[in-house]
Amino acid sequence: MKNNLIPVILQMRLSMYIGFEEGDKRNPVNFSRRRKWAMTGIVCFSTLVSATTASTYNLGLDSMLRDVGGSQLQATIGFSVNALGYAVVPLVTASFSEEFGRQPLYLGSGIGFLFMYLMIALAQNIQTVVLARFLQGCFGSSGVTMVGGSIADIWPPNERGLPMAIFVFSFVGGTGLGPIAAGWVEMNPHLEWRWIQWFQMMMCGIYIILLLFLKETRSAVLLTRIAKKKRKETGDNRYRARVEDERESLKHLIYISCTRPIYLLFTEPVVLSFSLWVGFAWGVTFCILTSIPSVFRELHGFNTGQLGTAYLSILLGSTIGLITNLYQEKLYQRDFAKRGPEARLHTACFAAVLIPIGMFIYAWSSFPRVHWIVQMIGITIFMWGMFIIYLGVFSYVADCYGPYASSGLAGQSLCRNVMATLFPLFTHRMFRDLGYKWANSLFGFIALALMPIPFILFFYGPAIRRRSKFSRAVMEAQEAS
Repeated sequence: MKNNLIPVILQMRLSMYIGFEEGDKRNPVNFSRRRKWAMTGIVCFSTLVSATTASTYNLGLDSMLRDVGGSQLQATIGFSVNALGYAVVPLVTASFSEEFGRQPLYLGSGIGFLFMYLMIALAQNIQTVVLARFLQGCFGSSGVTMVGGSIADIWPPNERGLPMAIFVFSFVGGTGLGPIAAGWVEMNPHLEWRWIQWFQMMMCGIYIILLLFLKETRSAVLLTRIAKKKRKETGDNRYRARVEDERESLKHLIYISCTRPIYLLFTEPVVLSFSLWVGFAWGVTFCILTSIPSVFRELHGFNTGQLGTAYLSILLGSTIGLITNLYQEKLYQRDFAKRGPEARLHTACFAAVLIPIGMFIYAWSSFPRVHWIVQMIGITIFMWGMFIIYLGVFSYVADCYGPYASSGLAGQSLCRNVMATLFPLFTHRMFRDLGYKWANSLFGFIALALMPIPFILFFYGPAIRRRSKFSRAVMEAQEAS
């Protein structure tokens, strides 16, 4: 078959396996660049919607507690449980995306996500809000955890750097973008917290409409569809996609998806060390999201609209991180042949220094007599480092674990979001007992203790990976090829 639009048919015993010929336009890797960027934009928009939802909630707490009742702790639980949904649900949904494809999961979870805005906006008690926030995290997790896979489906490794950076920017920077507008909505007595939900619901509705133009990107699912169509057209049941014979049962896939990330988290030094590092940084990020209203209101007299503007420092730090990644990509291209996956860690070592610097600036400028811009500079530096390590960990673990990358990243995501769930629950108590200076200094000292992690992996990563079961298997496969 010479036409590259026709799948290659390989005779194997009693089955004729369907595969993509080189250049086949139905293969997601061969989509046009224009189409790839359009699809990348849609899935990254889903990440942006999820990220803004996580952080804008805090700006409406005053009017929400007035209307639905409840304590400050209950309201904080509503903030935290959103991250819990991101932690646990991807362990199951990853298997569904392998079995049924990514597009149905995007659409189904997007609709569920939309209805949670409605549930929160119409809530009459705090318990309804907390439940809806948790379910919203469950539905919204697809907009974060599947996006990396979608990008990997359509972009080859040597072109994946910029799309991945935009994805991370949508997630990390989005946590700072949403509150900028939400603060002014909350300040308007005719709008307040319910309209924060209505506006975000409109934004989610736009995303769902865009999903109608999103095509399936998982090649195994596409080949299965082609094989089924071929069997229907010819009546010959020997036409099959290889994955149909090699695919495990959905029950087994879910079991592997739930257990392997936890196994890798506790047995693989690379996954464990980086999970602790990025998990701590992400937990502190959520503490900052929680503390900004009280810090800037108490120390600097900000009104609610100005409090939202203070989150601009998170967006600015993420923007600087995105620019820094362009330099990291040059270093990676230059050093990959010599250093391997460790070439991903050049700027991660720099970020390890930025994290404690940012925290100490934020801590020791916590005085009314110190201009508020200094604290915003501290947050910006911290988020600069946070963006770099988030992207660096994501790329490095993916490179190190090859076919096991999704499990390694799921373990990292589990650790990161569990910490994001727990940290805000003790933030107010810690600030009250220790004060802003020493509470944030404590985070700075922990960041100092974790600072050697990327340096150790940068210089000794290959030796560490060779002593690990899963990463050693990937290294041996790469050497054999």
